Amino acid sequence: MDLNLMRELSVSTDSRIVLLVLDGLGGLPMDPFGRTELEAANTPNLDALAAGSDLGLSRPVAAGVSPGSGPGHLALFGYDPLEYAVGRGVLSALGVGSELGEKDLAARINFATKDESGKISDRRAGRIATSDAAKLVDLLNENVKLDGAEVFVTHEKEHRAVAVFRADGLSGALSDSDPQRVGLEPLPVEPTNGTDGAAKESAELANAFIEEADRILADHHPANTVLLRGFGMHPALPKFDEIYELRAAAIAGYPMYKGLARLAGMEVLEEGEGIAGEFETLRDSWDSHDFFFVHVKATDAAGEDGDFERKSAAIEEVDALVPDLLELGPAALAVTGDHATPAKMESHSWHGVPFLLSSEYTLPTGESFGERTCAGGSLGVFAAEEIMGLLMGHALKLNRYGA
Repeated sequence: MDLNLMRELSVSTDSRIVLLVLDGLGGLPMDPFGRTELEAANTPNLDALAAGSDLGLSRPVAAGVSPGSGPGHLALFGYDPLEYAVGRGVLSALGVGSELGEKDLAARINFATKDESGKISDRRAGRIATSDAAKLVDLLNENVKLDGAEVFVTHEKEHRAVAVFRADGLSGALSDSDPQRVGLEPLPVEPTNGTDGAAKESAELANAFIEEADRILADHHPANTVLLRGFGMHPALPKFDEIYELRAAAIAGYPMYKGLARLAGMEVLEEGEGIAGEFETLRDSWDSHDFFFVHVKATDAAGEDGDFERKSAAIEEVDALVPDLLELGPAALAVTGDHATPAKMESHSWHGVPFLLSSEYTLPTGESFGERTCAGGSLGVFAAEEIMGLLMGHALKLNRYGA
């Protein structure tokens, strides 16, 4: 989508838009009846909504490409994820409120388990409790010493944290140490742009941090090592409100998605407890904003754990709250995900993401909300970058283009 075109045509009105993102919504057939997690879920409210909506499957990045959450969400917000590449570490840092200077380097941390042979046996250290992980963060901050640089570690949630490296001449052009699969040794952090001196020195700094962390955490099973990924530095991103003439708000329980929203220039609202609490925040804030990004994490976490039934249950929990959302009267409502996370694969995947758009101006083609009905919907398979344009159009927030 052309952001300059959006900036030219967007107009401020009283109508309201909701972008409801069930993280990792897309799935694959896995149950005895050949249904996906969404198709197997009991979703009478979403099905009724789908019967009057435009349906389609969105493609977050490109055919066959499995996106991270960063590019997946940037596409939902209308940004080209290939042009605006943002390291996950940056999003995590902004999400937890870290001070991230223009020269700072941020990286996402996973506390993980390394076996006696030096191979990763659990990339998430059993999803250790937040309270336990916070103590490990304190240990790292107290004991890690790096030559010529400072490092600040902040806990994010459960097994995740973020490291911010501060020194002159750093580079975010670095590979991850996370091998992405168990049974493999951690990878050395390496420059991704050849022999660039800044990247080489930054890689050495990151590897020194990992070595220090391994020493400090050696006796802290299951979290006896760290994996670093998503290196990045603060990018220049066009502001969401300036592009779309929206008073935008974000409601998310997980720090990274708050970071995404802050990066785009949205106001991050204090969310309630759980999915129901997020919907309560939406209701309580309805009069103060005209665009709401509401993020649900539980679907993605269940998919990554390979838990088909838990993912379906999370979808059902959202479905039960849909009537409350509709009572607010959004002019345009989209229900979708940032990518697929099939329980069958236990990871993000390249598969199409179910998309539903409800407004007064739709062309209904299906009777339920699922991958196969969306594939046959009026929108077909389309780029996720187009979602904001669709929402703006359906909410009557775009002027006509040309004479």
